[in-house]
Parts: sequence; structure tokens; C-alpha cells
Amino acid sequence: MLLAIYLPAILLAICDGLLIPTLPIYADGFGASVAVIGLVLAAEGIGTLIADLPAGRIVSGMRVRDAMVLGTLILAVAVLGAGLAPNLGWLLVSRLVSGAGLAIWNISRHAFMVEATRGTNRGRAMSTLGGLTRLGGSMGPAVGGLLASALGLRVPFMLYAAVALATVVLLLSALPAGARGGATHGRLVGSHAEERAKRRAAMAGVRVTLFNAGGAQLLGQAVRTGRRVLVPLYAAQVLGLDVGVVGLIVSVSYLADMSLFYPAGLIMDRLGRKFAIVPSFVLQAVGMALVPLTTGATGLTLAALLMGFGNGISAGTMLTLGADLAPKNAVATFLGWWRLIGDAGFVAGPLITGAVASGLGLGPSALVIGALGAGAAAWFAFGVPETLGRPLAEPSARVAPLTGTDPGASD
Repeated sequence: MLLAIYLPAILLAICDGLLIPTLPIYADGFGASVAVIGLVLAAEGIGTLIADLPAGRIVSGMRVRDAMVLGTLILAVAVLGAGLAPNLGWLLVSRLVSGAGLAIWNISRHAFMVEATRGTNRGRAMSTLGGLTRLGGSMGPAVGGLLASALGLRVPFMLYAAVALATVVLLLSALPAGARGGATHGRLVGSHAEERAKRRAAMAGVRVTLFNAGGAQLLGQAVRTGRRVLVPLYAAQVLGLDVGVVGLIVSVSYLADMSLFYPAGLIMDRLGRKFAIVPSFVLQAVGMALVPLTTGATGLTLAALLMGFGNGISAGTMLTLGADLAPKNAVATFLGWWRLIGDAGFVAGPLITGAVASGLGLGPSALVIGALGAGAAAWFAFGVPETLGRPLAEPSARVAPLTGTDPGASD
């Protein structure tokens, strides 16, 4: 898990963060309008959204190591292409392809973790992944800005591509050639027709569960990303705070966010998944509802801190819930749908925030996002079953030896 999942996750998260301060300026250098720059920034997410379902099908027919390597290779080539882009069109296409590589990488590592964990340690494994990803993402922007300032705007792209290629080597060395994520997303015994029939039957049995839990996830993910847009805008446009103060408020909130990933996993594994999920969205809803009542930096910091704590105890919850719900014979296919719904929520959050703010103002927009958080909490509390303790597939014998011990031995 350390070499195959956690180290690659934090390395790639840091590299993704490298591009946050540099990509808008890099696109502007091609003479792009603000609208086109926005499209370039969104292109990777759009590529991931488009590729989620095809990626699920691709991963279903591959060994886990091959799928993880494929996704990382596509990402490396796409990032390199973006860094060498001769024009804006090339850059845009590279970012779309990068999103497709991320989709394959995300689903293959998620499917691997389904097989490498048990119900009693899965929450901690998934929350650790979520926490490390957030930590890496917070470290990357500062490094990217310094590199771009000292060596040029293309250098962060080159570094990202080099690290992605190094990650390929790491995966090849950490996972044996025959490693699968189990029959759920390795090659099944039998004809391709039989494989497809098994996957269709498995998906048919969980279709209602998928869209029920997925609907709650969509609301929750919209709240998470809506917060990222609304708090800085409210601080700057309504309260008139300096950009340095805005950055400090956001940093304090994110510090609280990143500090709680392991307690989140303990709560999920000891008490139940919903004991982390429901309070998380309640706290985020309350924090968002308090934003229109704030009159200065102190009040907004407290509201943002509350949202940070709320989001912190949700670290890895959607990964864990998706892993719990995935049917044995169609893990990757299920996760493709699960991630598609979640990614749609990530895209929807800023869109909803912007649409309501344009028509009614940032205060009402905060209340709408808060209402979505309350809706997500209620949906998870009363509409989605608790998955801790439900019958789960045992970790694959082909995956467990990679850790050197039984994955559940610590429990």
C-alpha cells in the first residue's frame, strides 16, 4: 500500500498542485481570453468526467498493475505535451487527455484498494489516501510558483512528467507482474461474453443502490467544491478583505481539513461510515449558513474553520463507501459509475455557486450551498444503508502478500 498507492498518490498530488498557479499564466501567454483560460483550467476535469465510464470498462479487463501503469503513462505523456504545447489547441487537447489518464489511474488504484483492505481497516486506508492527496495538493502550488518564477513556466510541466514516469517505475517494482485486484477487475476465467454477462448481472443487482448513494454523494461533492469558490469570493467582494487575508483564511480552513484524515478513518472503522459522513456535511452546512452572517475576517475565519473540520472528517468517506458498495464481479465498472457521479458533483458545485451568486448575490448562494449540505447529510442518514459490517469480499490472496502481512492483522 505504501509503495503502490500512498507514495504515488502524494507525488502526483504535489505535481498536480504545481500547475495551479502556473497554468492560467501559461495559457494567457498564448493570447487566450479569460473564458478560454477557464476552459483550459476545466479541461482536465472535463476529460476525467468523460473518461470515467470507459476507464471503468478498461480497468475491468486488465490486471491491476497494467491499468495503474497505463493511466500514469497517459498522464505523463499528456502533461509533457502540455508543457511543450506550440499553441492553445494543443494545450487544451493535452489537458483533456490528462483527465482521461487520471480517470484510469483513479479507478485502478481504487479497485486495488477494494481488494487489499477489509471492512475493519478500509476506512483508515481510504482516509489516509484522501489525507495524503490533500496534503500533496496543498504543497504543490508554492513549489510550482517558485519553479516557474525562477526557471520558466514550462518547467513545472516537465517536472510533473518526470515524476509521473518515475511513478511508473515505482509501480512496476512494487507490484508483481501477475498482481491483480482479484477476480473483480483482473481477467476473469471464461470467455469475454461470460465476463460481460457477469458484470451486467452484478451491476443490475446494485443499480438502485448506486444511484441512491450516488445521489447523496453528488450533493456532498457539490458542497465541497462550492466552498472552495464561495469563501474567497465572499471575503474579497463582500467583506473587502485583502488578498493576503483571504489566503490566510483559506489556509487555516485547509489546515483543519488536513489534520483530521486519520481520525476520520478511525470513526468509519470503529463506529460506522455514516458516523463520519453525516456529521461532516452537517458541519459544512452550518458553516456555509454562517457565512452571510459574518461581518469581518474573524467571523469568516471561524465559519471557514468549521467547514474545514467538517470536510476533514469526511476524508476518504466517498472512497470507502464506493468500495463497500462495489459488487464482487464488477468492481471497476461500478467504480467508474461511482466516480462519474462524484465528479459531476465536483463540477456542479462551482456552477451552482456562480449561477445563484450572479442572480441573487453571494449571501444567498452560501445559503443554497448550505442547504445542499443539509440535504446530503439527511440523505446519507436516512436513505443510505450503513455499510460497516455488511458482507464484503475478503482481500485477494494475490494482493495481501504485497504488504508482507495480512492486511487486517492490525485489527
